[in-house]
Amino acid sequence: MKLLLCWLLLVTIAIAGCTTKSAAKAQAREAYIAGQRQAFEHALQSKNSVTILGPVRNQQVPWTEDLTLAKALVVAEYYSRTNPTEILIVRQGRAITVDVNQLLAGQDVPLQAGDLVHIR
Repeated sequence: MKLLLCWLLLVTIAIAGCTTKSAAKAQAREAYIAGQRQAFEHALQSKNSVTILGPVRNQQVPWTEDLTLAKALVVAEYYSRTNPTEILIVRQGRAITVDVNQLLAGQDVPLQAGDLVHIR
């Protein structure tokens, strides 16, 4: 009797831990769709914003037609105690170097949707 109960317990545990092929395929399909949706949303957000990497509190800044580098740094909440030593804007795969001294002197740089700004 004990042997039969042990065998039934093992079979129940084995069955409970198993997943059918169709259930596994459905789970994989749902995970794939969720990943695709997340990638699409990220790409859409990147096209409608500017990403700032460096000492800022907000890395994503919504893009507007009048957005400049100085405005983006204010919105991103630049928090370093010192001025940046280097700023690069990556636009469509090309790096644009920004002269920090000119920026601080008031020569602002317009930004485009999808720009990536590196601050060092």
